[in-house]
Amino acid sequence: MKLKSVFDDEFCKYGKILTQYDTTELRKEMEHTPLPEDVIYIPSDERLESLLVAKKFEQYGYGGLPIQIGYCNGNNHKLNALEYHRSSEINVAVTDLVLLLGKQEDITKEWTYDTKKVEAFFVPAGTAIEVYATTLHYAPCNAGEKGFRCVVILPKGTNEALPFVPPKEGEERLMTAQNKWLLAHKDAQIEGAYEGLMGENIQVD
Repeated sequence: MKLKSVFDDEFCKYGKILTQYDTTELRKEMEHTPLPEDVIYIPSDERLESLLVAKKFEQYGYGGLPIQIGYCNGNNHKLNALEYHRSSEINVAVTDLVLLLGKQEDITKEWTYDTKKVEAFFVPAGTAIEVYATTLHYAPCNAGEKGFRCVVILPKGTNEALPFVPPKEGEERLMTAQNKWLLAHKDAQIEGAYEGLMGENIQVD
């Protein structure tokens, strides 16, 4: 698989680079977050949300909607799943990392997705990006041997537990959390997730 850059034109259909935010303090605070051997995702971190830049993201990134600022850290080399939201997601790469991305419109009427359509993008440390709501994404992959740290900003409540049980039919079968629709690869064995990814479970070496 060819590794592209988020600064390449090919990324424009998936998201855009954000240059209007000073993320220095945010990235410095992220140095104190854990870096496990697997992957950890924390939807909301009070220390990150208390920083001055958090208000900027709320006002200008989400038009005044309440937001949460958390992180996804660890070590990962496989696709495993793809998810989407009804809203954009803002990521800040604290370290170099790789994102595996697809398009929601390529999901079939049978709620499957061919992993051959996935594209890989390198995100350099210090880069802030918006990932559009129609972009399929999941946990970042390592861009080196030391793991990755990534800030994740979303509307408040996203990825928290569902307050209801969705039906196991139609698009609703993909719901695994609030504002989260997910297609898993069978090799990942994600409990309770709909196995809609067809083809290779892509690996990033």
